[in-house]
Amino acid sequence: MAETEAGTTIIRGGLLADTSLRRAAAADVLIRDGIIVEIGAGIAAPPDAKVVDATGTLMHPGLINAHTHGHGGLARGQGDKWTLELLLAAAPWIGGSRSLQDKKLTTQIVAAEMVLKGCTAAYDLYYEFPMPSAEGLDAVAEAYAGIGMRAVIAPMVADKTVYEAIPGLYDTLPTALQARVDKLRLPAWERTLDAMRGVLSNWRWNGKDIRAAVAPTIPHHCSDAFMCGCRDLARDFKVGLHSHVGESKVQALVGIKTYGKTLVQHMDSLGLIGPEFTAAHAIWLDDDDLRIMRDRGGSLAHNPGSNMRLGNGMFRFHRARELGVNVGIGTDGANCSDNQNMYEAMRYASMLSKVQTPDPRFWAGVEDIYTAATQGSARALGFDDIGVIAPGRKADIVFLDLGSINWIPHNWSVNQVVHTEDGNGVRHVMIGGRFVVQDRRLLTLDLTKLAVEAEAARERLEGLNAEFKDLYDRLEPVVASFCPAFAARPYHIRQYLCDAPA
Repeated sequence: MAETEAGTTIIRGGLLADTSLRRAAAADVLIRDGIIVEIGAGIAAPPDAKVVDATGTLMHPGLINAHTHGHGGLARGQGDKWTLELLLAAAPWIGGSRSLQDKKLTTQIVAAEMVLKGCTAAYDLYYEFPMPSAEGLDAVAEAYAGIGMRAVIAPMVADKTVYEAIPGLYDTLPTALQARVDKLRLPAWERTLDAMRGVLSNWRWNGKDIRAAVAPTIPHHCSDAFMCGCRDLARDFKVGLHSHVGESKVQALVGIKTYGKTLVQHMDSLGLIGPEFTAAHAIWLDDDDLRIMRDRGGSLAHNPGSNMRLGNGMFRFHRARELGVNVGIGTDGANCSDNQNMYEAMRYASMLSKVQTPDPRFWAGVEDIYTAATQGSARALGFDDIGVIAPGRKADIVFLDLGSINWIPHNWSVNQVVHTEDGNGVRHVMIGGRFVVQDRRLLTLDLTKLAVEAEAARERLEGLNAEFKDLYDRLEPVVASFCPAFAARPYHIRQYLCDAPA
């Protein structure tokens, strides 16, 4: 868990990153019981205070991952030329047959990588087939607790498979493949809602900053009755809602075909969008959609790595912020973006904003990106006490080594956090005033043991999922043909560099 360090700690000698300054200034940080109480130069501290010498480091608030998937940890590196729809088709192969220990192990992998790379909190849309289980999600929470991270864990749920959700895809499958995917059909939505209600009723982690939420995975993968049930469940338990909205052009087109309106407009008509709602990816949202998100107080989770990796298109970061929408930044899952590096996600977000127009006035500035990956993501997770190093906030602090090659020379602090830091400069990570990474070593988990366990799980799951691998191999040519053809239809906004090969 994100355990609080009891007592008083004074950090001396470090530089504190600040978006208002080109080069960070020296500052002491006084922490009491895991909470920052004072920041300044030459702060007096009680004689019994623990002293942390931060000389030679740059301090910044822990990065916050607005969107990931713990179940992806054991599935990294499985595919190359995968669209989102191919990734969904591969899900039984790369994520099937998981034991309870596997569910904890896969989350430990992603959590360990996140903290080692300066991330202290995450929104995890965790998937269990065929429906969420109390034991499985408890194991996920135990993984974050053991590492020492804060997290929001949202069981990712649906009542339609990808073959039912995309009009015409099922009918395109040969009869033999239809029979095989029929076995993947999901339970009635009422059963899934009951399972989630049981999880939320008995959630024991809130006091440790590991919260629960609800994630109807993709709007058209859920019946309206199911989405409304998820809405009511979130309201009943006062937890967040999170969904993949307009991630691919296929999704955007299915929304128009199915609802006669955009996905955002449809979800808004059902009352799902509000201050507790986060739309992941949000690539194919038009200005009206963005205004709805702004007016309802919702958030967007920008995942530039997977957006490019899966060929989904370019999110309009500058336009969303210009219209006043809160934006956080995420990595997405290791099964589709390959790593959990928030520094890379920030750099991608900055670069992607700059290839959409030759006019720098419409590019995202490093201050905007940095703020999105900290305060913007904190808001998306529903936390109001993290994301910034300031009095009254929890002491989640990353210490970057200014002797690292990324910081030679040190010219512009926030710019170099976004554009040059890649995780190699992380020397220490503190969560709640307690070090979880010190001198580049993870203190809360044995990585050697983790590697051995992960390799054993990989080998065992490869054998258990051989039938699902065969199914994917047979589905791949159909999905890879049908979905791009579906996506070639016109939509009223363009988010690709080009709509078709030259």
